[in-house]
Amino acid sequence: MSRELNGIVKAWESTVRKSATAKKRANSIFKPMSVANVDDEDDDDKQSSSSSSQEVSHVEKTMPNGDFYTGQWLDKFPHGQGKYLWIDGCMYVGEWIQGFTMGKGRFSWPSGATYEGEFKTFYMHGKGTYIGSSGDTYKGNWVMNLKNGDGNESYPNGDFYDGEWKKGVQNGHGRYQWKNGNHYIGQWRNGLFNGNGTMMWQNGNRYDGCWENGFPKGNGTFRWSDGSFYVGVWSKDPKEQTGTYYPSGSSDAHLEWDPQEVFTVELIECMICPCEDITTYPSDKILNWPGLEEDKGTEKQIHKKGTHGNGKPRRSSADGRISNHSSEGGRKSAFDELGGNSVQSWNKSPRLRLKAPKRPGETISKGHKNYELMLNLQLGIRHAVGRPAPSASLDLKSSAFDPKEKVWTRFPPEGSKHTPPHPSCEFRWKDYCPVVFRALRKLFKVDPADYMLSICGNEALRELSSPGKSGSFFYLTNDDRYMIKTMKKAEVKVFLKMLPAYYKHVRTFENTLVTKFFGLHCVKLTGSAQKKVRFVIMGNIFCSQYVIHRRFDLKGSTFGRTTDKPEAEVEPTTTLKDLDLNFIFRLQKSWFEEFCRQVDRDCDFLQHERIMDYSMLVGLHFRDTSPSGNVTPCGRSSGAHTPSEFDDGGPRLSGVDADHLIVDPSRWIQLGINMPARAEIALRKSTCESPQLVGEPTGEMYDIIIFFGIIDILQGYDISKKLEHAYKSMQYDPASISAVDPRLYSKRFRDFIFRVFVEDT
Repeated sequence: MSRELNGIVKAWESTVRKSATAKKRANSIFKPMSVANVDDEDDDDKQSSSSSSQEVSHVEKTMPNGDFYTGQWLDKFPHGQGKYLWIDGCMYVGEWIQGFTMGKGRFSWPSGATYEGEFKTFYMHGKGTYIGSSGDTYKGNWVMNLKNGDGNESYPNGDFYDGEWKKGVQNGHGRYQWKNGNHYIGQWRNGLFNGNGTMMWQNGNRYDGCWENGFPKGNGTFRWSDGSFYVGVWSKDPKEQTGTYYPSGSSDAHLEWDPQEVFTVELIECMICPCEDITTYPSDKILNWPGLEEDKGTEKQIHKKGTHGNGKPRRSSADGRISNHSSEGGRKSAFDELGGNSVQSWNKSPRLRLKAPKRPGETISKGHKNYELMLNLQLGIRHAVGRPAPSASLDLKSSAFDPKEKVWTRFPPEGSKHTPPHPSCEFRWKDYCPVVFRALRKLFKVDPADYMLSICGNEALRELSSPGKSGSFFYLTNDDRYMIKTMKKAEVKVFLKMLPAYYKHVRTFENTLVTKFFGLHCVKLTGSAQKKVRFVIMGNIFCSQYVIHRRFDLKGSTFGRTTDKPEAEVEPTTTLKDLDLNFIFRLQKSWFEEFCRQVDRDCDFLQHERIMDYSMLVGLHFRDTSPSGNVTPCGRSSGAHTPSEFDDGGPRLSGVDADHLIVDPSRWIQLGINMPARAEIALRKSTCESPQLVGEPTGEMYDIIIFFGIIDILQGYDISKKLEHAYKSMQYDPASISAVDPRLYSKRFRDFIFRVFVEDT
């Protein structure tokens, strides 16, 4: 063996021994050990940094304020297994990645409470178990420090809950069992019974029906163990309580009974045990590390007194971490300040930096110009959906689709035989083809009570600014499930004409991407105004617990298809267009094949109905997003993989009502909804004479959750669109404008979409 080769072998053996020693020491971090002061180690660290800056080592550091860290170390950050002990008694033991708590770990509080499970950038995020100081135990999913998703909690008093959570409280479907044997199974909202549910008492009595804010509200049935029952409309207000009692016929049957006893007697002991508050979250803890000077001097050392080198004080951000007001204006984590390395330098300078999400729209409160219209709309929906009707059959007669099939109802303020009194002005309400839309709601698996609660509940609607040029107003329900769009008379005619074909199409293809419609109505004000407002109720494809970081409205045309906004001004609620698109979306093979088939089917349907000007609405959630908004690329195109797990995504959107999202858990991920995929950065060539519609792939990938659907399907190719096409064709390239013949539009749309969506190989 040559001398050179012998030297290489010895160097390799030395490296292996060092790694084994570091691993052995990392596994024994709880054993007694000698601890050197961090200041004494700085010189040694500097001497060895040039030769082994990328080698994982084991360190023991005592901070100036008394905090202590021991564990594995890479370059300037904790990396691997490590333990951090704060002087107040809090402690984290577990995995670190480049200065962040990432992976599995255990956090303990001085009170004796513990969390053991998954972490993501200092947050309890993923699956984990929290045991409180009083003995309550939660096992389940977490998102950004809060219980979110499936989980169960055992309370100190012996009660137990198993079901869905949202933002730290019960929300969705769940079961609560009291220590005495009583239990509730049904829907929850904000920690209270809300929606359809069943309460069963240990003595054999039970209530089945609607709930609101923890009490029976709406239609319901109370049954006694002897077989007698009471059916009616329930309310805590005795004046609103109506119903009929049916005795069992036995000698001991209840002959006289006040329904209010359910509120005053039966439910008096069925109180929900509150969850233990977590006063300090792991992400609130500041890592008190001394500053290290950057070799280039671009960032000053942080003084031990709590100021930067420029004299500006360090400030604790809302989530408890240090904020640095630098020239970039961005928020940095505590570990950013250790050595001047930002998150961007760790992630190889990612292109994406996202802004904090905001809830879209303006709440329609009293005094808003459309407040009365909202009240009228809610009254009409409640009347239309709650009106007694035979069970909807999916096999409809052709007469149900007749445009003349409509129902008018008068709503005087003082009320009538069929309508309740209301504070708004008098109006008339029209339902178009009510039998068809009742069947559509059944086909789309929409529960009537949930539908009414979303639109007509106590929460107000939110008004969105129109994203298009139609002049229509858009309203969004508070739980984000439904969008309400005002319509022109011409659009109503187009919709009613295509309604039979639409019904057949959505019934035939369960995975259709075209908009789901749930109702078509009209409000007509009485008096001199005689104003008519027509509107349609649609599903919102962005109804998800996940933040929508980017939105695109894609048609495949170039004329006027840009927002002309620089990246710094793009908000999560901004709807970008074709020439703003800088991604190619990669779908797994099975999903991509189904996507192509369904786009062809939907475009064939729209082409046959002479519809044009529709678009593909796309929403992206970037999974690996840091609290400061930086997005971590998942790698290059070769060798990277499409994420197969869904429940490890990034931060989720607050304010979204998640209790209705999982109606059927087996369909949680479906075509166009909550789909794991990858987005590849695509750059346009600036030298092109005409705008390049799809950029060149760069190989830089991001893990995403993608949402998409075909919207705006009510624009027919009428005489106005033909004139628009003729006029614009004289000034611009006919292929670049939106208004073209439905056949050409369909071909152009498909060609474009199949270049933007590709198979992930």
